[in-house]
Amino acid sequence: MKLFHTLTALALCNLASLAAERPNIIFILADDMGIGDVSHTTGKAATPAIDRLAAEGMRFTDAHTSSAVCTPTRYSVLTGRYNWRTRLKKSVFFKPQDKPLIKEGETTVASMLKEKGYHTACIGKWHLGIGWQFQKDYKKEKGHKGMGWDVDYSKPAVTPTSHGFDYFYGIQASLDMAPYVYIKNEKAVKPGTVVKAFHRPGAAADDFEANQCLKVWAEQSVQYIDQRAKEKDKPFFLYLPLTSPHTPIVPSKDWQGKSDIGKYGDFLMETDWVVGQVLQALDKHQLTDNTLVVFSTDNGCSPAAGIPNLEKQGHKPNGDLRGHKADIYEGGHRVPFIVRWPGKVKPGSETSRLTCQTDFLATCAQINGIELKADAGVDSISFLETLKDGSNAERSAIVSHSINGSFAIRQGDWKLCLCPGSGGWSAPKPAQAWKGDLPIVQLFNLKEDPAEKKNLQSAHPEKVKELVELLAQYIKEGRSTEGVKQANDGAIPFRKELLEAYPVLNQ
Repeated sequence: MKLFHTLTALALCNLASLAAERPNIIFILADDMGIGDVSHTTGKAATPAIDRLAAEGMRFTDAHTSSAVCTPTRYSVLTGRYNWRTRLKKSVFFKPQDKPLIKEGETTVASMLKEKGYHTACIGKWHLGIGWQFQKDYKKEKGHKGMGWDVDYSKPAVTPTSHGFDYFYGIQASLDMAPYVYIKNEKAVKPGTVVKAFHRPGAAADDFEANQCLKVWAEQSVQYIDQRAKEKDKPFFLYLPLTSPHTPIVPSKDWQGKSDIGKYGDFLMETDWVVGQVLQALDKHQLTDNTLVVFSTDNGCSPAAGIPNLEKQGHKPNGDLRGHKADIYEGGHRVPFIVRWPGKVKPGSETSRLTCQTDFLATCAQINGIELKADAGVDSISFLETLKDGSNAERSAIVSHSINGSFAIRQGDWKLCLCPGSGGWSAPKPAQAWKGDLPIVQLFNLKEDPAEKKNLQSAHPEKVKELVELLAQYIKEGRSTEGVKQANDGAIPFRKELLEAYPVLNQ
């Protein structure tokens, strides 16, 4: 019996040692938040929790989302694959009928880590398609405004639990996209029975209030960490995609009037509070030292925040970058990206490594000694060596994408935009830009011109050619990393003007 207890104790020690080698991983993704929205840069609303992460970790000063809008970015974070390789070639999901963008069996960070022994959870805004079941004989009734009424809430749906997550508590999409119901694992917590809306009315649970969501995400996250702390021999992965500061800009009563720049500042502060709740939960359970925390956002600040008014108050949500959410310009996709990992990452450090959020998957794989499958993480390059030493900043080119499907490719200081305007919501907007006499591509040297004011395409045709050919290679190979050629989910619908000027883009 004594031998048994000794062996059991050794086994438990080995499990604990193994868990210590495999850090817990938390990825917090804010919604529509720019590089200037945090107070450790130039922000005028206090963000002490995010500032704490920066002080105790590493800031990536040249980090990018794969897309300048919601759905596509979230896909790339979780799969390490560029969003434009999927069936969604532009825009985002809006309807409850939008089927899951992640394919059955496709590798995600969650499924990969789950196979390695992690417990996995997603709490918050999914926005990658919920596979709802619908009422077969639904007939629209009087008062049923908007969408979500034909969903059969009594039946299980395809949710994040089908993509590697052990636990899910969240909502289908943004707080302005019905149905407005909480989902726990595969089923709605309560059905949509009343009409609620920001500007898109739809079915909602009778107790669902948009201004309470951040509190719910905080409570759920803390409860999850509390539960996982009871099993310290099993590491966990928490993906926490927040609903803020995306519209509707609705800080809860506790946070109204807290900032000096209005409701948007209040909402930023409440967003930061959620981050703080997570960090405090880690501290409480002495999990801080063995937890890698990433904070980032899904795209730049939206014009819906009232950017001109904020700038008048000295708050520049997207810093001095050109453009904003939806755009191919830097303001659309250059975002905050902070990594804290005590004992591994130097506190208060920075790196200029060109980074795409697709790199998260390969980093998690390398940390855990996982060899990726041939079709997994095809656009993901680990930044683990950068975490060890911020001067390790080499990374090959990255590709960016705007809301209307326009491309940009960045290599070193050079960025080529394959469109004549913003490709998004700022001027010159696509409809006007393509009708005018602007060059059909824009070439910028971001080292000399970070605000993207001077188009150098006519002065450097050889650089344009080089970058177009590299983009064409990435498209045709189905990957931007070394490995076996893969297939995209359909051809890229380039405009005929681009195909005529650059035949190499033909697929």
